[in-house]
Amino acid sequence: MKGRFVSTSSANAQPRRVLLTVCLISLATIWICRLPKMCIYGEGSVDVSAGPPAPQSIDLSKADAPFISWPLERVCMESTTWTPGIVFVCDNNSGGIGNIRNYILTCFRYAIDAGATGIVLPRIRKRSDEDLSDIMRSYQGFDYFFDEEHFRRSLAAACPQFTLYNSTDDIPNAPVPYKAEKITPRNFGKRGGCDKRELNKHTGRFDKQFWEFVRNTTEQFQLPPPSIETPRIFRFTWGVQWDWPVFRDGPEFVATYGGLLRFRQDILDLGYKTAQYMRQFSNQHGGSGTFAGMHLRTESDALSRWPKFKEQSGEYLERASAMDFKAAYLATGNKTEARKLSTAASDLHGIAVITKHELLQDHPADLEALEALSWDQQALIDYIVLLECDYFLGVSPSSFSMTVAGKRHLKAEGLYTRPWRIGGDGDGRSWLVGKYENYWEDWLFMYESLWP
Repeated sequence: MKGRFVSTSSANAQPRRVLLTVCLISLATIWICRLPKMCIYGEGSVDVSAGPPAPQSIDLSKADAPFISWPLERVCMESTTWTPGIVFVCDNNSGGIGNIRNYILTCFRYAIDAGATGIVLPRIRKRSDEDLSDIMRSYQGFDYFFDEEHFRRSLAAACPQFTLYNSTDDIPNAPVPYKAEKITPRNFGKRGGCDKRELNKHTGRFDKQFWEFVRNTTEQFQLPPPSIETPRIFRFTWGVQWDWPVFRDGPEFVATYGGLLRFRQDILDLGYKTAQYMRQFSNQHGGSGTFAGMHLRTESDALSRWPKFKEQSGEYLERASAMDFKAAYLATGNKTEARKLSTAASDLHGIAVITKHELLQDHPADLEALEALSWDQQALIDYIVLLECDYFLGVSPSSFSMTVAGKRHLKAEGLYTRPWRIGGDGDGRSWLVGKYENYWEDWLFMYESLWP
């Protein structure tokens, strides 16, 4: 064909040149990677002189693991359109750390796909100290749980398209009095009769559906187009925390995204001190510093269909005894049943069990710091110690237990960790008592929508 003719020698030479180039690049790569600390894998250099590099040298299962930003940066770069004047408020959360953490992260993930350029620093709903089932009390600041400076710095580095407002009062040109438009993302798609608890199957089309909603309401209510001068402010309904199919963005995003929400430093310090005291307690009871971690979820707000005390405690102690643990850390807000479990552990299995309050009795300053915290803040100390234990025993579908197990699972392959296998014998680091038969009634959908 005209313009496409080449000589025979030229045609034969082209593949040879390509092959030679590929070979030279391969040889150069092999030569460079034979040099110590020259092959780059993940974050930083790795000495591969003794063999292939490990998948990830950073232990992402730690409560204070460094935030690896590039997976979030990649997702933010993939967003098609960032629109000034679209602002998301991610504070319609409540409950314990599992619920609140997942709500904020899921809301932010929706904000990225929507192309929102404004985010309001989330507030956190406090639980009643007298009635644990009353989870809709006054709002606290972001630093009620989390390190605000770490969050601001990490979000700005990974997703500079966002402007983070301190409060709704700081949104430029917001109407007074302020009132957000409430939306439920999963309602934008036709669910086809699926159970309302199931995660959103329409996240891949959320951006289009969201903007169709914006256009329709703009026309219906004769509103000006969204802009800095005329912002549209959206607040999600309660319950979106189990909405997003987390592995849609790849394992490296799942493994790192939760690192945005690091606990504030005083809580981290007290948690790690408590874990250190627990190692000492284990040594005193013949455990050589190793200990099992247990989460007993039988407080007054536990749901009636969850495994009861007998099932939880029996399974925990049998497995801990079979693994020859001599000491165990117990996380629970039920003091009466903590004593029952501790007595059974000692009398029947020779395991010394202790709670955080008991552990800190010999450390008055630390005990005072613990007792100055609210019920949910004290649970963060449990969370940190359970991440540090040698084997974790929890209960499904407690979001606290599931989040601990998911976070601990990141130690397996770090940045490239595959999903935790639901049910069965776990991953060698954690095991959860529970029912694993019905997708909705047993809340198995949470395993697919939980950010570790």
